[in-house]
Amino acid sequence: MAVLHNDIFLRALLKQPVEYTPVWLMRQAGRYLPEYRATRAKAGSFLALCQNPELATEVTLQPLERFALDAAILFSDILTVPDAMGLGLHFVEGEGPKFTHPLQHEQDVARLEVPDMSRLRYVFDAVSSIRQALQGRVPLIGFSGSPFTLACYMVEGSGSRDFRLLKTMLYQRPQLLHRILDINAQTVTAYLNEQIASGAQAVQIFDTWGGILSDAAFQEFDLLYIQQVVSGLQREADGRRVPVIVFTKGGGQWLEQLAALDVDALGVDWTVNLHQARHQVGQRVALQGNLDPLALFGQPESIECEIKRLLADYGSGSGHVFNLGHGINQFTDAEMVKFAVEAVHRLSVGYHQN
Repeated sequence: MAVLHNDIFLRALLKQPVEYTPVWLMRQAGRYLPEYRATRAKAGSFLALCQNPELATEVTLQPLERFALDAAILFSDILTVPDAMGLGLHFVEGEGPKFTHPLQHEQDVARLEVPDMSRLRYVFDAVSSIRQALQGRVPLIGFSGSPFTLACYMVEGSGSRDFRLLKTMLYQRPQLLHRILDINAQTVTAYLNEQIASGAQAVQIFDTWGGILSDAAFQEFDLLYIQQVVSGLQREADGRRVPVIVFTKGGGQWLEQLAALDVDALGVDWTVNLHQARHQVGQRVALQGNLDPLALFGQPESIECEIKRLLADYGSGSGHVFNLGHGINQFTDAEMVKFAVEAVHRLSVGYHQN
């Protein structure tokens, strides 16, 4: 593998000195870019795009050609994991992901098992391909959904507004949900370790739906299984640490518990005050975030104002990776993204002069 030329993202995650605040964007390769839409059309479908390492490499690098981002993130989808478990993932235009075989009966849960990682070989081939194509330009982030977030889709069979089926199982048959979560945790651990072995230099666990839970349910059905994953991860490759980021959307009230996990950084959504969050987590972890994705629909002046505010909220010193508080919206103007990335770099230098 090529020597890494820009490691500022990895250094920030480890709270090491940096020259400016690094920035990458969740969903930075996606529908807001016309070149992405063209590549997806060439692939024929979103799933076909994910399953083609050459095209996945192409779209992963597309935003780096436009913007001075400090990290690339593997182009894939969190639902490739339950698809490998035999649930039959497909995408319906205008409706999103759906599973042919959701886990809605006891016998379905009983049959669930950790899949052979060879069923996800296309993901690991994409990681290797992307890492080679980057030629050390910036680090590559691998990722997975959290055990609980994956379970939400696996039980519901699709996205949901209220997760009624999932929560019915949680309260009526918690032992069934615990079995799903345990299998998911084993699978996610193996999946992320394979990504690391294939060349991922940092990994992020997307706990997208943790925020739908009560406090007690979060501790029992989410945090416990994130801990199980983190404790099983390979934490060094190529002679350096592989940082682990956990992002719980809607999880600002649990920052102290999340910081107590053996992770390197926490992603925070746009509802979290960065100054307060930094005070809560102390020196235990770095923080990643947290511009409201729709702030990019403002004018350059308002975008710059928001960036200044967030940088000031975090304050001086390392340990901050600038990002959105969730994924970039598909209708975002790419010129505003370019402006925001350059503004973060320009405005953050003063916070790192010492």
